[in-house]
Amino acid sequence: MKFHEFDLHDDILDALYDMGFDEATVVQENTIPLILEGHDLIGCAQTGTGKTAAFMLPIIEKVAQKSAGATRALIIVPTRELAIQIEQQVQGFSYYAGTTSCAIYGGGDGKEWEEQRKALEDGVDIVVATPGKLISFIDNEIANLKQVEYVVLDEADRMLDIGFHDDIIRIFSHLPEQRQTLMFSATMPPKIRQLAAKVLKDPKEFASAISKPAEGVLQAAYVCHEAQKLPLIQQLITGKDDCQSIIVFSSTKRKVNLIVKALQKKNLDAQGISSDLEQKEREEVLMKFRARQTRIIVATDVLSRGIDIKDINLVVNFDVPGDAEDYVHRIGRTARANTTGIALTFVNEDDMYKFQQIEELIGSEVFKAPLPPELGEGPEWKVIQRKKKKKGNFKRNNRPKGNHRQPKK
Repeated sequence: MKFHEFDLHDDILDALYDMGFDEATVVQENTIPLILEGHDLIGCAQTGTGKTAAFMLPIIEKVAQKSAGATRALIIVPTRELAIQIEQQVQGFSYYAGTTSCAIYGGGDGKEWEEQRKALEDGVDIVVATPGKLISFIDNEIANLKQVEYVVLDEADRMLDIGFHDDIIRIFSHLPEQRQTLMFSATMPPKIRQLAAKVLKDPKEFASAISKPAEGVLQAAYVCHEAQKLPLIQQLITGKDDCQSIIVFSSTKRKVNLIVKALQKKNLDAQGISSDLEQKEREEVLMKFRARQTRIIVATDVLSRGIDIKDINLVVNFDVPGDAEDYVHRIGRTARANTTGIALTFVNEDDMYKFQQIEELIGSEVFKAPLPPELGEGPEWKVIQRKKKKKGNFKRNNRPKGNHRQPKK
């Protein structure tokens, strides 16, 4: 389905044309008409499916029809990186429509705070905000949400994982009863259903394929000892000039630094990004990566969701993620928008069970690639048989799926 078939305003269609958007994704095709009709919506869609455009295009269409001199649309997101990314997309989509927008997030300096304060007091049309920072502005009587007509909760499952449930409820207590509310989540555990019941009214529902990597991702795993990981990643990336954009995911900030040093030792252009960096430093690293000035970025899970960087050729999981769903989000950085990409995962003897859970989640066995001979033999792959769940048995191994995610390191 083409975007012009949605009966969007010509100003929005012109912007989409300039941005190279032509054909809608499955998520966009199924949700944009429902949002334009005014329905509340709960959408289940993983990263890379085009859900940002799915909710932003109809909202911009509605907001641009009249100028209220007040904030009319609120997008709530879990991280500042996602807030910045979505607000940048809003600027692109609304370039000719004339709507105004701003991103509200913490971690900046006094200048950024002043810019955010002024935007809120001036009544910017669309606000993209993290919950904690928005509440700070509400408590200081700077953010006025009384005329908000459209609300989006994006990455709702991640927000609840981080612990934003109470903040979200507080924000909604400041919103008008009459509003259109949209919720997007990559997963749909009971806690998301419970939140939806509190903030949505008779919502329509859409669910795309969940927990399945994009078809264009070529997946492989290397079963290796922990000590083999650094030489393995050095060897895999060295000389692979056709991979111009690479993301390496690590489980800890300490490992990020070790990986960056190991890659730089081989004269590879690599930079690290984690919560240790100041916000401006993180934005600079991302900007250089997007501009292809940096070839390799090494990151913790801060990048696994919500960062829209096109044409990533290779994703390397230096560590198996602690949660099986996070695997899908990590490798979702590549093969976006019908492109192709490669996702490699290093699995040590301690992570075999976690990786087996991932294979069960995605419904397929990932190819186990042989290690380069010069690295020696890796550990033997052991298939772990799951014990049958007994009635009334609530041990850790048999915990109900979707409850109590394993803590991140």
